[in-house]
Amino acid sequence: MAQHLFLQLAAPSAPNTLRPYYLALENDLVGSTFFFSMFALFGGALFLFLERRNVPKRWHANVTLAGVICFIAGASYYYMQGMYLNTGVAPTRFRYVDWLFTVPMMCTQFYLLLRPAGARPASLVRLLVGGVWMIAFGYFGETRDAYWAILWGTIATAGYLLVLYEIWFGPLAKLADTSTNEEVVRAFHALSYFVLIGWAVYPLGYMTLPFNVFEALHLNRNLVYNFGDVINKLGFGLVLYTMARKAVRLEKAKKQRAERQLLPFA
Repeated sequence: MAQHLFLQLAAPSAPNTLRPYYLALENDLVGSTFFFSMFALFGGALFLFLERRNVPKRWHANVTLAGVICFIAGASYYYMQGMYLNTGVAPTRFRYVDWLFTVPMMCTQFYLLLRPAGARPASLVRLLVGGVWMIAFGYFGETRDAYWAILWGTIATAGYLLVLYEIWFGPLAKLADTSTNEEVVRAFHALSYFVLIGWAVYPLGYMTLPFNVFEALHLNRNLVYNFGDVINKLGFGLVLYTMARKAVRLEKAKKQRAERQLLPFA
């Protein structure tokens, strides 16, 4: 009952007629992807939280933050799938509230990776400004008059370009190039490609809005956003976890080599 009331408050313009869940799941591919995304993100959050103790302390902050990102997104999808399946209304507000928290957190991962190597807080500030800028103006583009969508989208792109500059050409990129920690460098570069390629999914969904570039495709942007969220948010976490576990194996191998070198003198 509380969830139903919450959904009504969040979407006052939704129709009064509710669709049965089973009917939506049988006949609505987009509705099914909301469930898929929710389970994938909650599962990813649980996995990352449980595995946190199995990675070096140097990676704890990154793996924990990745779990928090997946959990917030999973909770958002819990409410979005209820709204969409019951009413057929696209949950734009919930989606942007999710992104307003999770996108800056994803940007923070780059800073956390290089903080032990001397990353400066100014780099984090630029990443956060770029992330919030991108989400805020993207929201205006999706919720204001459709014929202004291209303008708002162009303004939002400036934030995206700021993030790209910082991780590909800015101080963080230069610091990564000089780092001697191979796993950190690999994680940084892998996440950079997620932002360059994986995040490009979101402009594709945005450009399916009326009066926009890909309007003629008649592509449901919720379908694009749902898969994009799973690939990018869960992908961020799995990349960090994989590199952290590799660091564990390398530390063990280094310790074993040192022990073998000392063995003849025992």
